[in-house]
Amino acid sequence: MQVLSIHAPGSHATAAAFRFAGPPHANDDDVHWLLKRNCSVSPRQLLGFYLSLLAVSLLVAGAMWMRGAPLVMPFAGVELIAVGLALLVYARHAADSEEMVLRPGSLTVECRLGESVDRVEFEPARVRVEPKWGDGSLIELSGQGRRIAVGRFVRPELRRALADELRAALARTVAMRPAPGRS
Repeated sequence: MQVLSIHAPGSHATAAAFRFAGPPHANDDDVHWLLKRNCSVSPRQLLGFYLSLLAVSLLVAGAMWMRGAPLVMPFAGVELIAVGLALLVYARHAADSEEMVLRPGSLTVECRLGESVDRVEFEPARVRVEPKWGDGSLIELSGQGRRIAVGRFVRPELRRALADELRAALARTVAMRPAPGRS
């Protein structure tokens, strides 16, 4: 669990415990959520693994070729191509993430899935946070005619807690904002 300190304008720190939000970035009033796929191997490590697998397989297939078993080489080639394609699919989605940044005047949501990047910006006072279908479904953020689903990288049983955290942070940000005409 991470603890985040949110500062109201003109006051001292008000501590708020968030389970999914990370520490603030540039501004103390920002709340930042970064939800990522849980990958144990980076794409660079994956490439190194594949190259070593390629070298060992071709070395063994070459030795078998020299010993008089020429069919080992084509089967090794087919196997390496299949493994390479599977690792490529894995690597394309290893960096998938959902990033939400709540500032006093805006909520920015950016979803990266493969090569696709969806970015939506909302006014915090006009955002609705609701499950897409039921309790364990994705969380849908909507407002001003735009909508985006988040929570893909959170276990289904924890999505309700994430939605509650988003609602609480939005309510706190809206409450901190000065009324129109006041400074």
